[in-house]
Amino acid sequence: MPFKRHPANPILMPDPLNHWEALNVFNPGVVFHQGLFHMFYRAQGLNYISAIGYAVSKNGVHFNKLREPILHPHGHEENRGVEDPRITYLPDENRFIMAYTAYSDAGITPMFAESRNLINWTRLAPLVQGEDNKDHVLFPKKVKNRYISFHRRPPSIGLATSHDLLAWDLNGPILKPRTNSWDCLRVGAGGVPIETEEGWLVIYHAYDHDHIYRLGACLLDLDDPQQVVHRASNYFMEPQEIWEMKGDVPNVVFSCANPVVDGKVYLYYGAADRMIGLATADLHEVIDFAKYG
Repeated sequence: MPFKRHPANPILMPDPLNHWEALNVFNPGVVFHQGLFHMFYRAQGLNYISAIGYAVSKNGVHFNKLREPILHPHGHEENRGVEDPRITYLPDENRFIMAYTAYSDAGITPMFAESRNLINWTRLAPLVQGEDNKDHVLFPKKVKNRYISFHRRPPSIGLATSHDLLAWDLNGPILKPRTNSWDCLRVGAGGVPIETEEGWLVIYHAYDHDHIYRLGACLLDLDDPQQVVHRASNYFMEPQEIWEMKGDVPNVVFSCANPVVDGKVYLYYGAADRMIGLATADLHEVIDFAKYG
């Protein structure tokens, strides 16, 4: 398996002295920018309402956190929390796009927000409203002059396209569950797709009838991301450590971030909806796994 867990794991844990992150910290989005790792993590206090916190690191392992969230729930569409941020940097536009899930009494909404400085965020339009849809994440560049985003209408991963990040066209599934496999029940996108010569490298999560969340990989065509070029038959990570198997939700490894720095993939993942872990791998080994694993 290409990824190795970092010996410093878990790298981020709840803070019982800080009310909004006293119970769980998990499912972070991470972007590497100007020599620093910027982490945006989902946190819950005793009321289980999620907010998004910010932490920064020079080495990607030891992080310094802000004491207050950078994104609070706002309005009735987010009255039960903001969840699972995924951060995309658009270099041609010099702005960051956060894909996050708004959770309310009425259900969930896949939302976008933008920032120029990674601290102040302005909400954009939702990807879609009024349906069970999440696990969306924006590609880091346009394809055929359109923005591309994953989305997830259960149980499969689909693609959405837009001219302006405001109005979206949702297309059918590109990655479906496979019968009698580790990803037989439901699949969803992970972090920002990685552009490689072999195609768009995608790390995704899935679970089976035992509700065990595992991580796998595939490659999509660079010019037509609706085409799956390779999809590994096996998974590369499953819950193994005690803190990955026991937590608020047991048996979960769930990633929203896979930045590449100097040829190394930094895979940040939520463990059992309680803590945050890190695993790393050489990029070429992850590509080989997607092709042959």
